[in-house]
Amino acid sequence: MRATLYGWHLSYFTGKVLCYLRYKQIPFDHQAVNLLTLAWRIKRRTGELVMPVLVTAEGEWLQDSSHIIDRLEEAFPARPVIPSTPVQRFLAYLLEAWGDEWWVPVAMHTRWTHAENYALFEREAGASLLPKSPAFLQRLAAAKVAKGLRSYLPAVGVRPEQFDLLDAWTVDMLDLLERHFEQQQFLLGARPSLGDFGLVGTMYGHLGRDPWPARELVGPRPHLRAWIDRMASPQSLPDVGHDGDQLAPTLLPILRKICSEFLPLVEGINQQVRALLPQWPSGKVLPRRLADVEVRLGNGVFRRAALPYTLWMVQRALDCYRVMTLDEQEKLREFLATVGGLSWLTLELPRLQRRGLRVFFE
Repeated sequence: MRATLYGWHLSYFTGKVLCYLRYKQIPFDHQAVNLLTLAWRIKRRTGELVMPVLVTAEGEWLQDSSHIIDRLEEAFPARPVIPSTPVQRFLAYLLEAWGDEWWVPVAMHTRWTHAENYALFEREAGASLLPKSPAFLQRLAAAKVAKGLRSYLPAVGVRPEQFDLLDAWTVDMLDLLERHFEQQQFLLGARPSLGDFGLVGTMYGHLGRDPWPARELVGPRPHLRAWIDRMASPQSLPDVGHDGDQLAPTLLPILRKICSEFLPLVEGINQQVRALLPQWPSGKVLPRRLADVEVRLGNGVFRRAALPYTLWMVQRALDCYRVMTLDEQEKLREFLATVGGLSWLTLELPRLQRRGLRVFFE
């Protein structure tokens, strides 16, 4: 028996899992999600209209890219994506959270603000949803999905008054990544880690495939393009070890920006979520989104809704820290002090559990 991955190449998190499965050399079949599978089989098995979904060789239905990777790392320990040394291990989880949560506005903005991208979305989404239907029905199905996705844009901060700020940030960060990948094959060195698979969600399905960002943003940056291509076909990579706790100097400015931008976002979300804690019923899922959080971004202030799910992602990194030895914890603290990130370790997050696309208090 082989695993089956249900998801579209267009999908943010399908790209993450697809690249991971290829790197791990796990036998699987990739099936584009049609309307019947999405609305009936996946909804019945997971409780959500969502992709990707992985059906394991044993018949278990798994939803959520991080949960999928956690389960498969246990079942397939060869070619691990979690480093064994403390600094890289913590950073792998932190970079995954950053890729999953922080980059969503960039991916959504570059796709839906530039009309030339829609032809690809319409063609691939329509053909996947209704593969044997007339073209006009495929277009209608794709338009319905597109309308739903566009409805999320304001919540994640894709608002016309913020376009210039978001564009400037994207160019600056892609330049930092270009300089890094000129020197290193992957974020943490010679081998892909969980952090690479978090970031590739944005790059594989959105920036690297949609016509406008692929041409205007990725095309002029050949080393970023080469990293995306390595992540898309990583099964041929040699099985080399992680680089201990060595980090390339080109990664440090990226980490400093994560600490100065992503950390305040998490702190703002945490403040809102903790305010709910005293009166929130045990086991009841939290809202998908809360009020806006403001984050300093470049020369301006970026606003987006607080998503409690983000705290569950960061909780994964903090759990990694809590099980380290005292010596390992001290080594991590010493490193984080150099990039302005000690406050990650003092976050007082309420304990959260995931249920589908939402979280709840333990």
